[in-house]
Amino acid sequence: MQNITKNLQLILMCIILVSTVIAVGIEIKKMFVNQSVTLADLLLMFLYLEVLAMVRVFWDQQSISITLPLLIAITALARFIILQGKEMDPAALVYEAVAIVLIAGAIVILRLRHSDKLGLKKKKSK
Repeated sequence: MQNITKNLQLILMCIILVSTVIAVGIEIKKMFVNQSVTLADLLLMFLYLEVLAMVRVFWDQQSISITLPLLIAITALARFIILQGKEMDPAALVYEAVAIVLIAGAIVILRLRHSDKLGLKKKKSK
């Protein structure tokens, strides 16, 4: 059963990899045809880059760190705010801003958890 699950995960990762590469190609073609590159386009390309990085990390380690999906979520929220910002009531953007702050805080906490700065690392016993 474990072998079937591992193979299924790798097949799905291959599908995600191929789909992301195709999406990158479509986005580049769209920018070329429109002869313009917007901030939303760049953020979308960054999202694709993060997905590719997540696939690579999963392929190497057979697990996904929580940090990469959090970075993807922050970028996706920023892109959403940029795309919807002109059409939305500014008060509605508060919820998205709070979500970004919460996700960024989670990343900081996760990063600090693995550092010596807070003194949280266990000391090796002799």
